[in-house]
Amino acid sequence: MSNGPPPMPAPVCLIENTDQGLQTVESSLNLLRRIQQPVVVVAVVGLYRTGKSYLMNRLAGQQSGFALGSTIESKTKGFWMWCVPHPYSQGQTLVLLDTEGLGDVDKGDSKNDAWVFCLGVLLSSTMVYNSRGTIDNQAIEKLHYVTELTDQIQVKSAGASKQDDDEMAEECEFVRFFPSFVWAVRDFTLERKINGRDVSDDEYLNFALQLKNGLSTKVMTYNLPRQCIRSFFPTRKCFTFPFPTAANNMSHLDYMAEADLDPDFRKVADSFCTHIFAESRVKTVQGGHKVTGSRFSHLVKIYVDTINSGKVPCLENAVVAMAEIENQSAVNEGFRLYVQGMENLKKNFPVDLESLSAEHQRASALATQEFLKRSFKDTEGKYMTQLQEKVAKLYDQLINENMDASEKLCRKLLSDLYAPMAGNIQQGIYAKPGGYEIYCRDRDAMVAKYRQDGKKGMKGEEMLEGFLQERSAEANSIMKADEKLTEADKQRAEEGQKIALLEQENRMEEEKYRWLESLLEEEKRTHEENLNRLNEKLKQEYALLAGEQERALERKMAEQTVLLNQGFHQQEQELKEQIQQLKKEQAQREAEEARLQREQQQQAAQATMQVLGNTLETYYNYKQKKEDRRLQQVKAQKEKYTYKKRLMAAAKKVGMESKVTGVLKAGASEQKARASEQKSD
Repeated sequence: MSNGPPPMPAPVCLIENTDQGLQTVESSLNLLRRIQQPVVVVAVVGLYRTGKSYLMNRLAGQQSGFALGSTIESKTKGFWMWCVPHPYSQGQTLVLLDTEGLGDVDKGDSKNDAWVFCLGVLLSSTMVYNSRGTIDNQAIEKLHYVTELTDQIQVKSAGASKQDDDEMAEECEFVRFFPSFVWAVRDFTLERKINGRDVSDDEYLNFALQLKNGLSTKVMTYNLPRQCIRSFFPTRKCFTFPFPTAANNMSHLDYMAEADLDPDFRKVADSFCTHIFAESRVKTVQGGHKVTGSRFSHLVKIYVDTINSGKVPCLENAVVAMAEIENQSAVNEGFRLYVQGMENLKKNFPVDLESLSAEHQRASALATQEFLKRSFKDTEGKYMTQLQEKVAKLYDQLINENMDASEKLCRKLLSDLYAPMAGNIQQGIYAKPGGYEIYCRDRDAMVAKYRQDGKKGMKGEEMLEGFLQERSAEANSIMKADEKLTEADKQRAEEGQKIALLEQENRMEEEKYRWLESLLEEEKRTHEENLNRLNEKLKQEYALLAGEQERALERKMAEQTVLLNQGFHQQEQELKEQIQQLKKEQAQREAEEARLQREQQQQAAQATMQVLGNTLETYYNYKQKKEDRRLQQVKAQKEKYTYKKRLMAAAKKVGMESKVTGVLKAGASEQKARASEQKSD
């Protein structure tokens, strides 16, 4: 799956404006879901028939695309979207949103316009307000939608405290989440002079947004939209565009060559595009989290569905809902990568524990990294735990499948290696005198060949132990039928078989203990690595939040200085209170960060102790079993010694002591030689 935007030869409708209200277009949301890069979202809003679409085409680097019109009829309905690679920032996607014109006489619904403006604010990281003529009082009054934002957007959820619901606190929060504001004034013909002095576009805008002193209704009405723009959009920029061409050519604007446009217009348009590309930030949501195309698709749907339900969009609720969707998606994608990695190894089952463990570590690390790349606001580790549980469950299943494959292969290998011996039994090779010695030699050679095979997997020794146990009765039968062996030889052989079986059982248990100990150590290591990754992710998220709050403080303090210099002490006092509120939230954030770090340290300590306890329990169980086997071996040796003692006592009575001693020594030498031969094999 590509991380960047899919090829889009033309814009597509993202949000339809129908008689039933605003509706998202699923195919367009699917385009966004494919984009895993951070997105810079630029939305243009403004009165209809003011040339908004032309600016968006310029930003897309195209002469046409977004619909232009030369009549009084509005061409753009709803929200249209064009996703292109960011021309300045590699690894980012530029999302251009062209909105339907405000004040369209065909709609006759001011509430619809208010929601269009509101969505433009909520969705963009830079909002371009497009108007025509000049920035006079009438133009600012037409931007009355800005005064309604506090009624149409909620920062905190309904469960917030009374203080958080205070209007001033809400306005204080807006500055952290609202986009940068660019005012594009089209067909500007006036001289930019204030008190006879030439001024820049930005100075012209700030002059138009100056407040008046006084508390009369007229002054407050005059100040309200200006105060809202200053408070909600402290980062402001202005561009004044002259006419692009002669009036009789305006209807052919989208067909005209660049060289045919007015040079001054081209110069301003180039400056406008350069500013948008260089200064527009990646879209972020509450907490400073960067928005990818996938996250943006959820954000669009959440806001539109909320508006259609008759509720007020809430920034906090939208982020929580988006985080739940994205985090679950991050779990699924991380798990998909783990499954994909382990499926390749599964084709080679059975494998040894080291190979299985190494691939598990690699695939698990990839899954965790992918999860952390996509997830956000998983402060309690709920979704990280969900991913770990799914990985652990599948890993246990794969271990069992690997052991089943190992058991199947070992069973076949033993069967194939034993086949010649089975043929010898049918032919009576071992039924003649001396047959038991031949049987033992063939069996030892078969075991040596079995151990030489390096692809047995995890159950090699266990399957061999079971095989030898199954064949012990067969060995005893051949041994007892061998006429060449004396009773003493048979007794020694029987005892030797018991000891050999105990030694094989010991090998099997040690093999089990080794891989169980390895699994426990692997579990501990994986847990610590994931905990470290999660801590690093949380640190990054807190750094984003801190940066968001610091930028808000800087903007508010800069605005406070301007108001104080202009003599607006009442407004300056309000800003001062907002700054205090931001500082208070900053202190609360730092306290919350410290609390979470303490909790994570406690969780890490508890998890380490639990893993240590499991390891100790396993170790003591192993030691107990090993001691039990040692006692069995001692018992077998003791029985052997007792038998020799009784045999010597009986021989002494009948005067055959020297002969029996010779037989016992010869038997011991033969057993020692056989053990040496087996070891060399």
